Amino acid sequence: MRLDIQLDARPDQLLSRATDLAGLGIDGLFTFEGRHDVFVPLAVVAAAVPVDIMTNVAVAFPRSPLQVAHAAYDLQLLSGGRFRLGLGSQVRTHIEKRYGATWSKPAARLGEFVSAVRAVLTAWQTGEPLDFRGEFTTHTFMPAAFDPGPNPMGIPPILMGGSGPIMVRTAAEVADGLLVMPFHTERHFQERTLTAVHAGLDREGRAAADFTIVPQVMAAMGSTPEQRTRAEAGVRELIAFYGSTPAYAPVLEVEGRAELQPRLYALAKQGAADRMAELIDDSLLSAVAVTGTPQQCAAEILRRYGDVADRVCVYFPGYTPEHRDIAALRTALRS
Repeated sequence: MRLDIQLDARPDQLLSRATDLAGLGIDGLFTFEGRHDVFVPLAVVAAAVPVDIMTNVAVAFPRSPLQVAHAAYDLQLLSGGRFRLGLGSQVRTHIEKRYGATWSKPAARLGEFVSAVRAVLTAWQTGEPLDFRGEFTTHTFMPAAFDPGPNPMGIPPILMGGSGPIMVRTAAEVADGLLVMPFHTERHFQERTLTAVHAGLDREGRAAADFTIVPQVMAAMGSTPEQRTRAEAGVRELIAFYGSTPAYAPVLEVEGRAELQPRLYALAKQGAADRMAELIDDSLLSAVAVTGTPQQCAAEILRRYGDVADRVCVYFPGYTPEHRDIAALRTALRS
């Protein structure tokens, strides 16, 4: 299984961090829409670091499909064809109150956004007139002065992030793949996510072999007990953060922990992050994340996803593992 690691350094430290990670033998780097722009880091490292690169995810709704198409075109060219575009919706509060953008029909809008980006890229690639008319966006004007022409590296794959059944089903209908968001459990993945994937593929008559599934996995990893304790603390905090969000309540419901979501939400409103993390017991930690030594984490990743995925995005929230542990994880995933 191939391994992607988050590129999470400050902009002025990106190249050094990416070079170090690539030197460990990892297969790819992905960026997250967090404290910094999601596309800029990939532009910095695309030509200099010979690994796959991906947004996981770029938030679609505050952007135009045309803007995203230009960024995807340029990153595909800069990387020599190693770019994958991952798009996501975010939850309503962030879209409206943080981005100041419009929220409505998230699955339908994101599905159309993917189709619109692909339509723009295809028009540039083939030279055919751009004629995309959707419910939420229209693109019918592409003067030659703004058309970059065919990309010698081809059109990059477009993947959708998803958790809920409608979003996941939509991804299987219109995208090249699904980015499984990190707040999930094995049971939720098997019972909800894969069921929705198959429903979407069946609707469109698509073969499973033509659709990529890329799980994103939280890992509490370390070679020593002290390292693992520190890692588990960071992972508990992120699980608590996700668990407080009503949109992600189904993950807890599947595990029989539905009562936890309103408790976490109430503490989040109080800003009580420490008390939130205390509610994430060892059972829930192990259900959501993978924990242990690099070899133990790799074995659990392969057990959970080896039948349906050939690469995984591993996320180390709240801590930075030792380089040797990342290298050991990569080696164990390939064995």
